[in-house]
Amino acid sequence: MNRFFLFFFIVFILKFDFGHSQYTEIINSNRPGNSSGAFSVGKNILQIENGFYITNEKHNLLNYETKGFGLDFKLRYGLLYEKLELIIDGVFQADEFNDFRYNPTNTYNRKNFKKFQLGAKYLIFDPKKGLEDKPNVYSYWANRKFNFKNLIPAISAYIGVNFDTSNNPYTSSQIKGLSPSLAVFTQSNITNRSVMITNLMFERIGTTQNDFEYIVSLTYAFNENFIGFIETHGIKSDFYAENKFSFGLAHLFSDNLQIDLGTTLNFKGTPQINYINLGLSYRLNLYSDK
Repeated sequence: MNRFFLFFFIVFILKFDFGHSQYTEIINSNRPGNSSGAFSVGKNILQIENGFYITNEKHNLLNYETKGFGLDFKLRYGLLYEKLELIIDGVFQADEFNDFRYNPTNTYNRKNFKKFQLGAKYLIFDPKKGLEDKPNVYSYWANRKFNFKNLIPAISAYIGVNFDTSNNPYTSSQIKGLSPSLAVFTQSNITNRSVMITNLMFERIGTTQNDFEYIVSLTYAFNENFIGFIETHGIKSDFYAENKFSFGLAHLFSDNLQIDLGTTLNFKGTPQINYINLGLSYRLNLYSDK
């Protein structure tokens, strides 16, 4: 989510127990947002998470403006184990770049992948594994009060490979070829309706665009079919620095289909950005219970 784990809210509301398996009856999507949860989609689950966005970017100091659109996609597959997930993650953008420093304005079109990455995620710690939460039959409020143990996060590790082409307008001019990425994803249940996800990422390690990124996402389930989210996303490198803020809604149409709508913006003018996002997640359930 984006990228968030919708299933985490739904399964708690419906009181599913996933302590012994990551498989759930409801789609487990990272959308909306850019964060990734700690849990995988589950063994033999194939999941597609696509998004379409409209972008508007303006730089007050360099005096340029870009308008265009983009497609972000993520293909996730649970391989061999419940804890292991293979991921293809990409972002393709096409826009019109207007440089107002020239008269007449220097205008040209750009298009390329801002990101194309192949990776694997593995759950290394699940605080609820082997535990069974039993309701307190004597107290309604005891089952709904905040529990500090819920702050103990599930933790997964991620390793990926970036594929970058030369002469890409969205990356450093010296970037091309393959480069590694490493990340740690955590996920905590604050209440039975809200989840916090934290991502710490090192992108394109050893290159001139060695980014450190962090994402903190908070999601709240209004009911069984609707959730809302807020997210902060920071990027720091010699090539680019940014702090973005996102919020939006997701709707569960069926056990295997989710749509989402959101927006992303920042609070500076170097550059000032504004995205509007529309996404769809679909799960192909190949799971069989032996």
